[in-house]
Amino acid sequence: MAHTRVTELSESDILFLVETVDPALLSKIDAIKYDHDIIESMMEQQTRRLFQRIMSMDEETITTTITPRFLFEILLRTAQRDLERRTYTVERTATQRIPVFDGREVVSFLNNKAVLKYLADMLTSFTRIESFTLRVRVRKGIWRKIRFNDMDIDNLLRFCQSLDEEHRFSSYKRIADLCLFVLGMFPEYITMDYRYPSSSDARPRLFGRLRRSIEDYEEEGRRFYKLAEEHRDATLLDMVEVLHQLHNKFNLAKKPLNFISEHYLQFRRENLFSSLPSN
Repeated sequence: MAHTRVTELSESDILFLVETVDPALLSKIDAIKYDHDIIESMMEQQTRRLFQRIMSMDEETITTTITPRFLFEILLRTAQRDLERRTYTVERTATQRIPVFDGREVVSFLNNKAVLKYLADMLTSFTRIESFTLRVRVRKGIWRKIRFNDMDIDNLLRFCQSLDEEHRFSSYKRIADLCLFVLGMFPEYITMDYRYPSSSDARPRLFGRLRRSIEDYEEEGRRFYKLAEEHRDATLLDMVEVLHQLHNKFNLAKKPLNFISEHYLQFRRENLFSSLPSN
């Protein structure tokens, strides 16, 4: 009988995992890669060792040795442990950094492995950007070709509106994910785009383009996770609970991403992710 892979990890990820945890186990790797419990136990117990090895590598070695999916899961697991010791997170405003004592809540949020793995998948999705062209009806008898990319929130909103409700699940989820991604990994981008750094006054619109504040991103993120949660496809894909958690605890969801961005990937973000969105 053919074996079926039971983990999100690639062959190279599992090789890296076993080499790091115990090279003597390499002779048993063919059995290990089909055992979810063993792989989960290795990642859980050896998170710090895996993290240290990854962070000692240069970017080219990281990208050719392991997948982004594996990288982000290890970073999230490490952030969970580091936040256990810190007990607080930091909220940024245009001019201040404010400690918020919600570290335990963030750790508890990440204890839900479905949430942690969703966040790892979500971050991975932003290492590659999808662009496509679609004919959209402007009015009766008149159609226009519009180019979309899934890092542009306004593009995504227009594309979503062009679909029948039964086909909107992926768009709902992507819009919410984009809001969470930008708030989590590039929060300073929102502040710089929305406000003048010297005065903190809001910038005017540019050629009709809507500028969004941090509050706007949070509101849209929550709203679209709720829409995704309520869509029939969420039930079919067994995603109702994780989407409910992201909607209900959106502000907590961005905290481990903020921590990773500031403490682990500060000088690597631009190379890991394809581009910043159009606000």
